[in-house]
Amino acid sequence: MYLNRILTTTAALALMASAAQAQTATKPAKAPAAAVSTAKSTAAPAAAPPAGATAETAAAGSAQVVAAGDIVATAKASGQFTTFLKAAEATNLTSLLRDNKNLTVFAPTDAAFAALPAGELDKLMLPENKAQLQKVLIYHVINAKVPASEFKGATRKAATVAGPSVELAGGATLKVNDAEIVQADVRATNGIIHVVDKVLMPPGAMAAVNSAVSASATTTAPPTREPSTLPATQVMPKTK
Repeated sequence: MYLNRILTTTAALALMASAAQAQTATKPAKAPAAAVSTAKSTAAPAAAPPAGATAETAAAGSAQVVAAGDIVATAKASGQFTTFLKAAEATNLTSLLRDNKNLTVFAPTDAAFAALPAGELDKLMLPENKAQLQKVLIYHVINAKVPASEFKGATRKAATVAGPSVELAGGATLKVNDAEIVQADVRATNGIIHVVDKVLMPPGAMAAVNSAVSASATTTAPPTREPSTLPATQVMPKTK
């Protein structure tokens, strides 16, 4: 199935317990053999993992992301996307991720941000790199719903809100560029979240970040303004 409604513009768009109950242990009375047999035969089956969970994450016992409202609310409820949400807030993207409809977000976990080369995240979070950080974030966003079924068994290009396209690979392991989609198709009320294990970097992103850091001593970058709406989508040409 081909991708149909994918954005190709550089317009801006836009990151972020359980209580244990004490119990008093009592020694249970030995159950009769018949009772034990009945209990075994009527035991409830184990709960199935959430839709989109991979066999690897299920086997590892990793916490699965469960839809809890819009994209921002779902990310917050999960607790695994604090860096992404912090960056979205810093670049005025939170309301767009919350209010715009039919989005697809490749959401890097906190572990994915922590795995960036030393110093890269600190540089991205500097005030002078606000525009570059915003571009990195919207490189993770497509202005259309793209479920995994759209690219399973195939390789497709999808234009991001940042402009450059990402490559979606639907082989034995679902991937976007070189990042693995560790959980696909989390259905928030305003779009789809695919959880990824790496931060996606648009071409030339870190070169621009390093340049901005070098120039910050003499120049002041203009503030990044929050766009009021997303631009309209346009049809993506079919690929073979």
